[in-house]
Amino acid sequence: MSNDQEKDKSKLHKLKLKGSAKLIAEFFQYSINTILFQRGVYPAEDFTAVKKYGLTMLVSSDDQVKAYIKKIMSQLDKWMVHGKISKLVVVITSKDTGEHVERWQFDVQIFNRSSKKASAKKATDKENAVPGNDTPAPAPEKTDAEIQAEIQSIFRQITASVTFLPQLEGDCTFNVLVYADADSDVPMEWGDSDAKEIKNGEKVQLRSFSTTNHRVDTLVSYRVGD
Repeated sequence: MSNDQEKDKSKLHKLKLKGSAKLIAEFFQYSINTILFQRGVYPAEDFTAVKKYGLTMLVSSDDQVKAYIKKIMSQLDKWMVHGKISKLVVVITSKDTGEHVERWQFDVQIFNRSSKKASAKKATDKENAVPGNDTPAPAPEKTDAEIQAEIQSIFRQITASVTFLPQLEGDCTFNVLVYADADSDVPMEWGDSDAKEIKNGEKVQLRSFSTTNHRVDTLVSYRVGD
C-alpha cells in the first residue's frame, strides 16, 4: 500500500473515531437527562420532550441543571474525541441524609487503542485513581440503524427500571463523575472525588451498545431498603 493510501486510511479512521466519540458523548447527555426524569430527581414539568434515536426523549429545562450538564458535556466532548474517557457515572444522593442511593455507571471501551494508559477519575467535584482497561478487540462494522437500535434498547431499559428500582424518598440531587486518563487536561473547576459507591447495594447489568470504535456497558447500583 502506498504512503498516500496509508494516509487516507489513517484519516478515515480518525474521522470515524471522532464521529463515534461524539455519538457516545451525545448518548451520555441524553442518558443523564433520562435518568433524572425517570427517577423523579426533578419534577416532570421541568422537562421538555424532544425526538432522538427514533424515540421521544425528555431533557431538563431547568437553567441550573442545563448549565451543569452543558459544563460537563463541553469537557466530555474533548476527552472523548481524544480517547481519554473510560467511565461516566451518575450518582443520585439523598439531600436529607447525604447517602448515595443510586449509581448509574457507563463503562467505555475504546477499540484499536495504541497503548494502555493509567487511568484517573475526574469529577465536577472530585477525583480518585482507578486501573485502566485492557484494549478490547475491534468491533465489526455496524450500520447507523444497528447502532440506533441498540441505543433504543438501553433507553427502554432505563425507562423500565422504575419497575425494579426502589422509589426514591425525599428530595435528591445528583453528581456526575468522569473517569479520564491521568494525563488529561483538567479544568480548574473540576476537582477530586471518591467513587461514591452504594454501600451494600444491589447491582443490575443493563444492555450495552457499540460502534466500530467504542463499546458502552451500563450498570445500575441501588440501595436496598432497611
